[in-house]
Amino acid sequence: MTNERHEPATTADERTMLEGWLDYHRQTLAWKCEGLTDAQLRTASVEPSELTLMGLVRHMAEVERSWFRRVLAAEDAGPIYYTDEDQDGEFHLSETDTWQEAYATWQAEIGSARRNAARFGLDDISEGKHLRTGERYNLRWIYTHMIEEYARHNGHADLVRERVDGATGD
Repeated sequence: MTNERHEPATTADERTMLEGWLDYHRQTLAWKCEGLTDAQLRTASVEPSELTLMGLVRHMAEVERSWFRRVLAAEDAGPIYYTDEDQDGEFHLSETDTWQEAYATWQAEIGSARRNAARFGLDDISEGKHLRTGERYNLRWIYTHMIEEYARHNGHADLVRERVDGATGD
């Protein structure tokens, strides 16, 4: 695995730092998936969990969509992979699910997230509300939550990747 991640400058302003750490963790998840086949990316390798690297990428596409499109910008953006009948649909893969599709979808959601976030200051309150709680959030909270979400799932990705092919890394 190559490592093309970049930490934000240690003296950056707050927004640059938050955006930098979020991008760092996005890059980390992509790095954890690098060089694997579709079959390997669909492999649940940490029994009894059904977690896969492709499932994590699809999950993060859903998370990006939820926080930056639905909550922050109040867009009417429905789910990508899950349904009312299958609330964890992003994790339920079939042999026809591909890395190319999952990665492209994830990157499209990251692009939407960046465009939407650019319209807000860190203290600006979201235009939309969280679906379950009905709460509004400022952009600072959303950035902090997204960094936490990626960091937690990157820990999962570490374990899955090591079991798939033995590759390790921070």
